[in-house]
Amino acid sequence: MHIQIVGLHAPNAPRLRALLGPGFEVEALQAFAGSGAIRSDVVISNSIGADEAARLHCRLVHVPGAGSEQIACPSLPAGTTVCNVHGHEVPIAEFTLHAILEHCLQLWQYPARLDAPAWAQAYASRQQHEEAHGKTLAIVGFGHIGQEIARRARAFGMHVIAVTRSGRQGAAELADEFVPVSTLDDVLARVRCLVICCPLDDTTRGLIGARQLGLLPAQSLLVNVARAEVVDEQALYEALRSGQLGRAVLDVWYQYPKKGQPPVNPSRWPLHELPNVRATPHISAMTPALLDRRYRFMAENILRLKQGQPLLNVIYPAP
Repeated sequence: MHIQIVGLHAPNAPRLRALLGPGFEVEALQAFAGSGAIRSDVVISNSIGADEAARLHCRLVHVPGAGSEQIACPSLPAGTTVCNVHGHEVPIAEFTLHAILEHCLQLWQYPARLDAPAWAQAYASRQQHEEAHGKTLAIVGFGHIGQEIARRARAFGMHVIAVTRSGRQGAAELADEFVPVSTLDDVLARVRCLVICCPLDDTTRGLIGARQLGLLPAQSLLVNVARAEVVDEQALYEALRSGQLGRAVLDVWYQYPKKGQPPVNPSRWPLHELPNVRATPHISAMTPALLDRRYRFMAENILRLKQGQPLLNVIYPAP
């Protein structure tokens, strides 16, 4: 069985090869060929354009993550199944809770080194900080990531509002309230922490705009670990610049570096210059344990394909 790992995940070919064992040829490619048929039993890639998809001849496209918006599924030939993989919810939930606690504690206002010269001033100027306990947290998107965040937030005594498409009541141990996204505006005035972890599609693009940001109380925190475009770019900048929104922790961005192209800022607006923005380079899920979980899952799916068993995490079934 022939497997191609294409693009950013190409360096992980030896990892997959070791998991699969003999009988599997794992090929690492920096990019697809510019023309001609692309033939393989399995292709692992984060991004497949419409032209590449139309030239693809394979049984399984496996996305090495959860997001599949960069896979041109409608252009794939008949008989191609697309699967994704999770496993990132644990580190992203830990990242998010760190962001919430950092916002409450505000430890950045104290000296990095508490030596004799800094000690007296720091001690004299101590100020009260907030507690996460009792604060209301709204989680937009309540899948794998949202639920892991909720479990940890509940342990800190936060009031959790799960915002989902349907608003259907879920497990009481995960959230205090379940509301449909259509009524999000109705709860924002009570929210001190707003976490974005929903998929990006036509219904969620720009979901959080100037109106929603204006409804949040002053000094609220926004954490985006989903896709940047769920939050309107200009509205976010204006809300943070004016102080209408207290703080944002952003791990996902509107512009990404591309090989062979000039460097770009992460946003068309100077979000990176604002003192109330904590900017991280899309690292919330990057742990060794994540890669281990994901590649073990993909190896299992490839074995299932070879053995004719049902595949796991099918997001686009072969027509």
